[in-house]
Amino acid sequence: MSTRNKTIMALLLAALPVALLLALSSGPVAIDLPAAIASGWRSDSSDAVILWQLRLPRAALALLVGAALGMGGAAMQGMLRNPLAEPALLGVSSGAALAAILVLYYGAAVSGLLLPLLAISGALLAVGGVWLLAGRGASASRLVLAGVAINAFLSALMALALNYAPSMFAMQEIVFWLLGSLANRGWDQVLLALPFIIAGAVMLFCARNYLRALSLGEASAASLGFAGRRYPLLVLFGIAFAVGSSVAVAGTIGFIGLVVPHLMRPLVGQDPGRLLWASALAGALLLQLADVLVLNTVGTQELRIGAVTAFIGAPFFFWLIVSGRREMSL
Repeated sequence: MSTRNKTIMALLLAALPVALLLALSSGPVAIDLPAAIASGWRSDSSDAVILWQLRLPRAALALLVGAALGMGGAAMQGMLRNPLAEPALLGVSSGAALAAILVLYYGAAVSGLLLPLLAISGALLAVGGVWLLAGRGASASRLVLAGVAINAFLSALMALALNYAPSMFAMQEIVFWLLGSLANRGWDQVLLALPFIIAGAVMLFCARNYLRALSLGEASAASLGFAGRRYPLLVLFGIAFAVGSSVAVAGTIGFIGLVVPHLMRPLVGQDPGRLLWASALAGALLLQLADVLVLNTVGTQELRIGAVTAFIGAPFFFWLIVSGRREMSL
């Protein structure tokens, strides 16, 4: 990376604690942040309880989920060699969401571990279905086709569940969950998602050289020793673990996995291996800032963070299209 790009990456890294402080200072109730930090998490004061039990786990979850979505999007784009790819393309998000919807639909104890664990299982099953449907030695285009088919089928099942929801309350709960939110999340959700996100990150880290080789083409990657099913499976299940656990605890949050790799790719010299960690960093920062915006939005009901990220992502692609047209006209 050039000195300029290294400087930009350092600024992004320095912006994370600033965004974290903004998140801890934001909310409907004003608190004395320095006093709450100094009193410690064992304190019974209202400010300390709000900070350590409400705001800090929410902020930590925003960083974790943002990093997982950014990294998952970078890995998906690298494996498919398609800048418009994202984890939802292969049904990861839909598989996790459908499993969670079924839990909500049947009124199970969603406050426990059942919903997150089934959502993670749904993501893994969706990836397994894509892999089986594509067949052994599937090309990137066949994986995309299999992913589109699985994703469409899972989306149809979600629509069916919404259509036959037992009550308006159940339908509202399902729709709100699908929109994505970090509200009312605690340390239980953080500790549940953390090991799966770490496991997914380790898998993707082990596959970073495969993604680099794959940027030269599938034949070149095979000639460099990356033939067989091991590395594609490593990437797919790494994405499933990281993104599936994120959907499990925060619902479906779009555009992070699509926009962030686009923003970071020029800063890492188009290197798919470096892009993983740059996208994780930028994804964590972007979702944390989006949640700060949610926390500072006044209304009778909290704005869903999935809607905020969509509002951020859509103008970016408008700009991308316009700038591309300008370059073609020159």
